[in-house]
Amino acid sequence: MSTLSMHNAAQALPRLLDNLAHILRRAEANAEERGIEPSVFLNARLAPDMWPLAKQVQSVAEFAKSAPYRIAGLDAPSYEGSPASFAECYAVIERAKADFAKVTRTQLDGTEDREFSFKAGPNEMEFTGISYLSGFVIPNMHFHLTTVYNILRLNGVPLGKLDYFGKSAS
Repeated sequence: MSTLSMHNAAQALPRLLDNLAHILRRAEANAEERGIEPSVFLNARLAPDMWPLAKQVQSVAEFAKSAPYRIAGLDAPSYEGSPASFAECYAVIERAKADFAKVTRTQLDGTEDREFSFKAGPNEMEFTGISYLSGFVIPNMHFHLTTVYNILRLNGVPLGKLDYFGKSAS
């Protein structure tokens, strides 16, 4: 019988990044087909007080990149700004995947109960490795990925459930 390791559980993160890139490729193609300037999609929001699509993409990448470092007790690479084009969106996604991959199985496995905290806005948040991954990172990534999906659907991009979940989800 095998058990679910932290390394194996964290593999959901690069998968979500791949799904995000797929959705963005569909959006980029749709913008081109319809003669829409890409910045229309990249700057679109669901509501005035929500981040635009490009910042949502940045957020998904930040969560995926930072998670294994925080869980392992390492300093995560720092990213600056938000992407301003589809090409920059793909670049930040690929960079996050590459940075994620730098944290090894050995550094992650066994960290389920490792306690740590960090400041998020005005709040100091406390976690264990598993509570951070399963109760904070994955839900936040889904929130921001869903927001990207919804912004694009609102703007007429023909996306479906399988676009969100990826080709192997059926």
